[in-house]
Amino acid sequence: MKKRKNANHHEGSLSRREFIAGAGTVACSFTVMKPEIVRGTAANSQVALGLIGCGGRGVWIAGLFKKHGGYRLVAGADYFSERLTAFGEKFDVESSRLFSGLSGYRKLIESKVDAIAIESPPYFHPEQAAAGVDAGAHVYLAKPVAVDVPGCRTVEQSAQKATAKKLCFMVDFQTRTDPLYVEAVRRVHDGEIGKILSGEALYAAGTPFDAQVKILRQNPKDPELRLRAWGVDRALSGDIITEQNIHCLDVATWVLDRAPLSAFGTGGLGSRDLGSCWDHFSVTYVFPGEVILTFHSKQYGLGVDDIRCRVYGMLGTVDSNYFGDVSIKGKNPFAGGKVENLYQNGAIRNIAAFHKSISEGDYGNTTAAPSIRSNLTTILGRMAAIRHKEVTWDEMMKADEKLDAQLAGLKS
Repeated sequence: MKKRKNANHHEGSLSRREFIAGAGTVACSFTVMKPEIVRGTAANSQVALGLIGCGGRGVWIAGLFKKHGGYRLVAGADYFSERLTAFGEKFDVESSRLFSGLSGYRKLIESKVDAIAIESPPYFHPEQAAAGVDAGAHVYLAKPVAVDVPGCRTVEQSAQKATAKKLCFMVDFQTRTDPLYVEAVRRVHDGEIGKILSGEALYAAGTPFDAQVKILRQNPKDPELRLRAWGVDRALSGDIITEQNIHCLDVATWVLDRAPLSAFGTGGLGSRDLGSCWDHFSVTYVFPGEVILTFHSKQYGLGVDDIRCRVYGMLGTVDSNYFGDVSIKGKNPFAGGKVENLYQNGAIRNIAAFHKSISEGDYGNTTAAPSIRSNLTTILGRMAAIRHKEVTWDEMMKADEKLDAQLAGLKS
């Protein structure tokens, strides 16, 4: 590995300035709306919410929005009409406010909603979020925010525009508001594990896309079947390193509080014969100060399931597990504890935080910058692995590669 000069001066952001995560705990209480804050609503009313993407996770998270009590589900958009019908029946949404096709999201936004929740395939996130902000709607955006560098640039611009327009823009990472994660990261940033030299991130799981592969097998060239099987399509999903493995890499970049300088890696697809996404990646990232982060993921087979990030310092080690314990061991130990149902509880906290930001007029939108940073980190790893060579952050940004989703043949 070549020696890098002035590595500590690298700040790794879209404009070469430092990303500041600024994550913290949030209250999960219901707060009465201020009438001047939520467009089109009166005092004590709920946020009129439109859901873009009415598939499995979309319907699931819509139920959490409804359960919160501060939202009213008033519209839905999805390419597939049968999903819309099911969504409308489940949440009592008028058929006139259910919009299908690729441009359905635009009709949803035009139908006058206070906020949108975006749960569509990641390829569509940047344009849908931008349209929401342009129309004056608050945006709740699923991770990953984009599948490529141009998409990340668009999301950064949308978040900045949201702040300027006094709109809320939240990215839904479950770990960011978990009290154990927040406290552990705070201690690391306060220097309690000392100088950091290395770390490791792991995402090991079986395949979550067997049903999609079966759908695609009917006719791999059919554009609608390909859209239904978006999870195994690199352009639509960003590949597993971006669409799924981002969870552990987001924690790593949060703990290190930096973006990487470069990456080199490899990977491949060996468990199935359909789809353009790989089923395993191995990437080594180099961060400022010659800090090395090794990353490995696999989404095939049986055995170990784990989403973990460990960072090693001279005085201690921070160990975080999505499904288990978060702790620090060493000179300044933090006993931490077991994370409880992070997938659901994290979303519940984020939904509450989004509502709180809207009701209190908090437009800091601090989740956007770290989400873009971790998103770009996954793209850097993907690029390095595909090229089987070292790729620098600057090379990735200069290349500005845009993925082609090949949407021809889909109805508008």
